[in-house]
Amino acid sequence: MKFLTWLVVNALALGAAAWLLDGITVTGTSDTDTVLTLLVVGAIFGLITSFVRPVVRLLSLPLIVLTLGLMLLVINALMLLLTSAIADGVDLGFHVDGFWTALWGSIVISIASIILEAIFPHPESR
Repeated sequence: MKFLTWLVVNALALGAAAWLLDGITVTGTSDTDTVLTLLVVGAIFGLITSFVRPVVRLLSLPLIVLTLGLMLLVINALMLLLTSAIADGVDLGFHVDGFWTALWGSIVISIASIILEAIFPHPESR
């Protein structure tokens, strides 16, 4: 159940970013195909943020301290660009146009994730 909640929150947050920003596109032949694409991309994004982002955060810790945490926004944008590159590599219909779009997209995804986590709490936190 925790995995399903995590997957749905990631997919909805990515969908919100794609809906709000013109530079993030999710394409599919039908609504079902678009939802499946969002779920798969949500899983990819979740795996990247679970495994790659902690390593990048550790390596960039001096820059995070030096910039008073603003480097975390850059790291989140890079994780979104990496997700887009992997999605393009496996021919999924998800694309982020550039760094600035990824930066705004990471902000939207963070805010949407906070809101969705409040609505759909993890089963162990109840």
